[in-house]
Amino acid sequence: MEHSIVGPGPYRATRLWNETVELFRARMPLRKHRCRFKSYEHCFTAAEAVDWLHELLRCSQNFGPEVTRKQTVQLLKKFLKNHVIEDIKGKWGQEDFEDNRHLYRFPPSSPLKPYPKKPPYQKDVIKFPEWNDPPPGTSQENIPVRPVVMNSEMWYKRHSIAIGEVPACRLVYRRQLTEANVEEIWKSMTLSYLQKILGLDSLEEVLDIKIVNSKFIIHNVYSVSKQGVVILDDKSKELPHWVLSAMKCLANWPNCSDLKQPMYLGFEKDVFKTIADYYRHLKEPLLTFHLFDAFVSVLGLLQKEKMAIEAFQICCLLLPPENRRKLQLLMRTMARICLSKEMPPLCDGFGTRTLMVQTFSRCILCSKDEVDLDELLAARLVTFLMDNYQEILKVPLALQTSIEERVAHLRRVQFQKSYPEVYQERFPTPESEALLFPEKPKPKPQLLMWALKKPFQPFQRTRSFRM
Repeated sequence: MEHSIVGPGPYRATRLWNETVELFRARMPLRKHRCRFKSYEHCFTAAEAVDWLHELLRCSQNFGPEVTRKQTVQLLKKFLKNHVIEDIKGKWGQEDFEDNRHLYRFPPSSPLKPYPKKPPYQKDVIKFPEWNDPPPGTSQENIPVRPVVMNSEMWYKRHSIAIGEVPACRLVYRRQLTEANVEEIWKSMTLSYLQKILGLDSLEEVLDIKIVNSKFIIHNVYSVSKQGVVILDDKSKELPHWVLSAMKCLANWPNCSDLKQPMYLGFEKDVFKTIADYYRHLKEPLLTFHLFDAFVSVLGLLQKEKMAIEAFQICCLLLPPENRRKLQLLMRTMARICLSKEMPPLCDGFGTRTLMVQTFSRCILCSKDEVDLDELLAARLVTFLMDNYQEILKVPLALQTSIEERVAHLRRVQFQKSYPEVYQERFPTPESEALLFPEKPKPKPQLLMWALKKPFQPFQRTRSFRM
């Protein structure tokens, strides 16, 4: 059972679905079964399908060992709904799939999902305007010109231009580096870094770059606390106080200083349910519907852990600040609950780590339109996020430094073009430095007495010595 790695790129969820369907149809063991005194050839039971598919998903590097049997049953329900399988009597669609001895078979043809068609993309993410580009709506022909009195000197100038001896003068526009320009630089360079890491020709098919808000990126980089958590300007978008108190309670268990009421048996389960209910009722997942394809595409890099972390860092910078803050606080709480040795079991059927993934995966990553593998993909992402959240939710310093150097360079260029004399005084060139500070003659090294002596020579016998 080999499940090849589906790398980053557009339509990754659809590619994963089609490959899983093809593997299931090609390699699922089929045999003869009896049901109600009747024999059926080339079929399988629901339990056999769950066993085989569960093992396939767990061994796949696209999904990983965190896949549960319950998630496998959910996927087989979607197989039945999409007519990948049918019951032994040919029924599908409205039928319910359960982990039992009911018989199923493959239909004669299994329709694979088609890839959606999108308009052609451009390779350039954002083109920053050149300094000499005219503002929109202007042209060289519309430049106002004073009437010229023709004389011999003016005639000679025009004649020289016409025959090519002197180049024609053209109006050069000098742009000011505005706040909007700085925001465009942040957006362009951030998306360029992401595109380079993913190895794609364009981000158009995994991300609508027109919706990316450059102000979100800048806020997520600079408006942070000492712990690296985003600070919100609009306090109305903060987590409710009772949710924060519940998160602090479980994160610091059993030292809950904020709680004044006495604890009771099962108290920690009720507190956890309070947190889970709040996040489950969010109108949009924390990673947003718009960024679903981008995060799913990054999942194709999990075999290259360092590259995946860098890509997730950039994707998380694109989030609205309130979403990034909620994600930071939630991941820190989840990690502390999993690491706590004194926390009693929060669920009888699952371990703490599995419970965290299943509870919060869909409120972290979910598609707006139903995607058949979104539950498995969300669980895969949340598992990786729990293990690396401290690195992923950091600001990528290499990106920040590169953008800041780019902005500083453009400001120096702007200053140089606007005030060349002042720039030359403040930032002299090597030629002007040589004129202002002529090179002093280097002093000759002093001769040392020991340098005048001959080097040591070995003792040699002479004829006079033997006599």
